[in-house]
Formats: sequence, structure tokens, C-alpha cells
Amino acid sequence: MKTIQAYRFALDLSPGQERAVLAHAGAARVAHNWALARVKAVMDQRAAERTYGVPEDLLTPRMSWTLPALRKTWNAAKEQVAPWWRECSKEAFNTGLDALARGLRNWADSRSGKRAGRPVGFPRFKSRRRTTASVRFTTGTIRVEPGRKHVVLPRLGRLKPHESARKLARRLEAGTARIMSATVRRDGGRWHVVEVERCERTPARPDSVVGVDVGITHLAVLSTGELVDNPRHLTVAQAWLRTLSRTLSRKQGPDRRIGRRPSKRWERAAARLGRAHARVANLRRDGIHKLTTRLAREHGTIVVEDLNVTGMLANRRLARHITDAGFAEIRRQLTYKTQWNGARLIIADRWYPSSKTCSDCGAAKAKLALSERQYHCQACGLIMNRDRNAALNLAALAAEFDPAGSGPVAARGADRKTRVRGQMAMKREPGTASAGQTGTVPPQGRTADRVLTRAH
Repeated sequence: MKTIQAYRFALDLSPGQERAVLAHAGAARVAHNWALARVKAVMDQRAAERTYGVPEDLLTPRMSWTLPALRKTWNAAKEQVAPWWRECSKEAFNTGLDALARGLRNWADSRSGKRAGRPVGFPRFKSRRRTTASVRFTTGTIRVEPGRKHVVLPRLGRLKPHESARKLARRLEAGTARIMSATVRRDGGRWHVVEVERCERTPARPDSVVGVDVGITHLAVLSTGELVDNPRHLTVAQAWLRTLSRTLSRKQGPDRRIGRRPSKRWERAAARLGRAHARVANLRRDGIHKLTTRLAREHGTIVVEDLNVTGMLANRRLARHITDAGFAEIRRQLTYKTQWNGARLIIADRWYPSSKTCSDCGAAKAKLALSERQYHCQACGLIMNRDRNAALNLAALAAEFDPAGSGPVAARGADRKTRVRGQMAMKREPGTASAGQTGTVPPQGRTADRVLTRAH
């Protein structure tokens, strides 16, 4: 199975190179907005004709939304729409058309019920000021130079990364990866590039099982006893962010109601604030990547919880700390990194009481306050850190999952909500249910296995 991995390199662009990249990003925006206007015009025309009573077979012909069709329509009209089109690579216009084609397809699939998740809105026009500048190259010369200090892209030429590209160059020379495309994107005042196709790996310990309990006091507590500290990057930078925000508020900003454009000082202050936020995000992303990469490379099976992060954010006292920890990002990275490394990710059911259940005897408490950091079992007398106890319970769930299909095995579970009668110890056999099915998933399906942990 092919795996696409992105290598992010910050670029040190000269003023001329930055103007060239901005021109390519602007070309992508122009192509996107022009094609979207054409699609909306055809849709509005057909809707108006229906109100006039025009039969369906006499309506204005439909406009295809596929990328080849949009590209063909653009090529026929680009001389009139963008007479300067020769100054930019064809990949710039293809970037905008591809984004529109994917947006229209997602919108149509969401309306018809083919796409799961939240409803997808109709694509919007891209603004020069509010849209993130980005352009993607899929054809032409894309390579890392032998000196490993420059990358080469079509029409843009030699670009200098802020750091050496030796890690990517080694993989390219060894044949364990090949460049599929390169995306140049501006993020927090920095330009970044590139993505490659990588080979599969196997974990260092294929038979190892680890339960991961994420939290705020510690970013992650492993069933092995390891405690991963929570660096709290946003909390540390909060004072500096407040200072930059106050400085920005004192400048003359934009006002769309009266058409006022921002002052140069406001733009510089906004750029400083954006860089500060980007630094916090980069620090958080770096720490999570190191943690998830290490787990996926070392352990053959990883068990995590299906947390209701949206519901947890309703607690206004903890919302900022929860978002700063990045619970959803940890699970997202584990999902694809376990697939990369040949490991297995098991997601416990959302209602499994991992913190309330004793990891020694299996008794479950009815209530466990958040302030109780030590788990004390009244049935067997176990005293343990509550997060370590939860991690051990998660690791024990791996025994309930039978990837070979050899039959049902003993399982531990709980009701949808823990009973209020006090201690509850129970065993059950897994079965089928409408939600949280137990079993392996096909290669084309989800990348994580789910364990059924409800009693029926």
C-alpha cells in the first residue's frame, strides 16, 4: 500500500523568489475564483429556468465539476481571463482548479449522504488577504540538489531551505522514498515544502502492547509507567501573546464597512502576532510528532480512548488547556503512523470507564471526581495513580481483540453510564452491536480497530 509522507522544510526565500511564489499562489486563486463563478452562473441559470417552467431537457447544459473538465474549460478561456498566464507554471492554475473540484465533490457527496461527518458547505471565493497562499507542483523538475542545501522546483528554480535536506536526500538515495509532489505554502510568515512517497516499516517490538491515557497534568501516561510531561506551550507564551494583541489593537486596522485599509504598522503588528502563534503551534506539533513516532515505531499494538473532545471543551476552566494539549492531534497522528509502521491502533469505546475500573480486580466505581488523582479500590485495596490505572486498563483491552478471527475471548466492559449503586465487577463475552463493532477492518476502511466495551 502506498503511503504519502510530507517533509516540511522552512524556506529562506529572496525578495524576488517570494514575489514569484506569491504570483503563483495568486494565479491559483484567480483560476479557482473564475471557475467557481462559471459553475455558480450555470447553476443559477438552471435554477432560474426551472422557475420559468422550462423542461429539464431544454435547460442550460450542465457544467462538469471534474478536474479534467475544469482544466479544459480554463484552457479555452485563459487568454481572455488571464493574458499573463505564461508568466506562471501551469501547476499554479491546476492547484486552484483541483481545490475547487475537490470542494464541489465534497459538497455534493455531503448533500447526497455519501460523505460522513459534518455537512460540507458550498465552496467560497478566495480572498487575496485572507486566503493562505499555497501552490502545488506535481510535474516537472522536483529534486534535492546533491549539496542538500537547495531544492529545485519548476519555474521557481533553486530554493534554499532554512535547514539541511540531508534526511530526505538520504532516503531518496537509498530508494526508500520518491518525491511525488511539492507544495509551497506560507504559514506564520514562513514558506514550507515538500511531500514524498515512503516505504513500509515494522515496529521494533511487534508483540508489545501499550495503553496510552492522555491528559492535562501529563500529556500522556503509558501503561509501561512512563509519564510524558505536558509542556503547555500556549500557557507559557500567553503573556507575550497578550502583549502583542494589545499592541495590535492600538493600531488602525481594516474596516470593511467603510472600506478602510489597515495601516502598515497594523500589518507589521499582525505579522508579529501571527509568527508568535505559529511558533506555539510548531512547538506543540513537534512534541506530538516525536511522541507518536516513538510509540508507533516501538510498539506493535497501541490502545487509546475515543474521547469526546467537543464535550470536554464545554468546561470553560479546562478548554484552553485541552486545546493546548492537542488530544485529537495525538490520535490523528497515531492513526496514520501505526499504519506506516505496520503497527495496530485499537480505539476503546467512548463509554468504557478506564479511569473508574480497577486494573487489578476489575471492579468499577460509580463516581470518580476529577480531583481524585489517586485511584483507591475498595474491593482489593489497590492504590495507584489514576492515569496509570487507566492506561493499564486500556492495554488490557488488546487481549479482547482477536485479529486472527479464532473466536470470541473473555472481555471486560461497562454500561453506557456506570451504575450509581457503588462498586460493580462484571465479566461478559463480546458480541455484535450496532455501534463500536469488534473485528478487523478491510485495508480500504478505517485505519484503526475499535473494541466493543458496552454491556448488552
